[in-house]
Amino acid sequence: MSKHGRILVAMSGGIDSSLAAVLLHEEGYEVIGMTMKTWDYASSGGSKKETGCCSLDSINDARNIAVSLGFPHYILDIREEFGDYVIDHFTGEYLEGRTPNPCVLCNTHIKWDALLRRADRLDCESIATGHYAKIREENTGTPSRRYVLSKGVDTLKDQSYVLWGVSQESLSRTKLPLGHLRKSEIREMAKERGFIELVTKSESYEICFVPDNDYRGFLKRRMPGLEAEVAGGNFVMEGTGKILGKHQGYPFYTIGQRKGLGMAFGQPMFVTEIRKETNEVVLGVDKDLLRDGMIVRKLNLQKYDHITGPLETVTKVRYKDPGTSAIISQVDDDQIEVRFHEGVSAIAPGQAAVFYEGDDVVGGGWIMKSFRQQDAETQRSEAQFV
Repeated sequence: MSKHGRILVAMSGGIDSSLAAVLLHEEGYEVIGMTMKTWDYASSGGSKKETGCCSLDSINDARNIAVSLGFPHYILDIREEFGDYVIDHFTGEYLEGRTPNPCVLCNTHIKWDALLRRADRLDCESIATGHYAKIREENTGTPSRRYVLSKGVDTLKDQSYVLWGVSQESLSRTKLPLGHLRKSEIREMAKERGFIELVTKSESYEICFVPDNDYRGFLKRRMPGLEAEVAGGNFVMEGTGKILGKHQGYPFYTIGQRKGLGMAFGQPMFVTEIRKETNEVVLGVDKDLLRDGMIVRKLNLQKYDHITGPLETVTKVRYKDPGTSAIISQVDDDQIEVRFHEGVSAIAPGQAAVFYEGDDVVGGGWIMKSFRQQDAETQRSEAQFV
């Protein structure tokens, strides 16, 4: 009988998830390792050699850790459910003129659900991952307790942003053993235990099914005929609507993009808006990217079950975003309006917005649209006279 019970650990073969399994094993948990295969690189049609979490080398690395410590390891093939959900969403969002975040979607809708289902079959009380974040149980005065996600101690590695969509039920059964540690400490722990190969192993930050980082090429291979269907739309100027030239098709551009526009304009120009309906890509200068508000939907609240009244937060609009002070207001059960205290650049619909109180994750959702406060007030004023 183990000291703390049985736990299923997601092991990608990298240093973080491997050390998470090692530390839990040393604490006295009965560890079962599981590596999820989400994607076949060969089926993506890319030219890059297979690397990262789904490669045979990574699977073998995870298995070797398990064998060395004497706990079982399984491979979980979730390629079908991953492809149907994550890939379809990825391509669909670009066709809608938005910029998807497949890693957040996979974490919250595929990996956690898949792990918990297998945990139940293996009689595991909980699951664990190597994410740099923390979870605590808190009595909020409501009939049920809440589980609050917060930032990891290592601010440079904090991954709370990608976990905003994990449900309360899932958080209640999740352990994140690296949340109180820094990456430098993890490397030292690996060295001390003789896992030198983990320390020297390179880390991948690419989307697993786009190993060459060329999402445009992936879309073209995934949807033959798309390029011909959407080519020939107009680049138009922010504010004036002046036609600046022709583009390759609206799905092949993202908000904030400067390079790869295929034209010279005499000054740096950025994509400020994508208009699917007219196949237009709006360009402007740096200041034209600034927005001071946005609408966020498909919410998952963590710290509170509902936001009562305006709430002061720091809101992040992308993973590496340091965050900006903002007032958030819950309009209804599935919509939050965000008003920033200062302009935020390149807010991309389709990306995740995550709200923080200090280090705590209040919740998050998907960005539907951004706006300038002045424009919104003008529209409301004009609407009164229609």
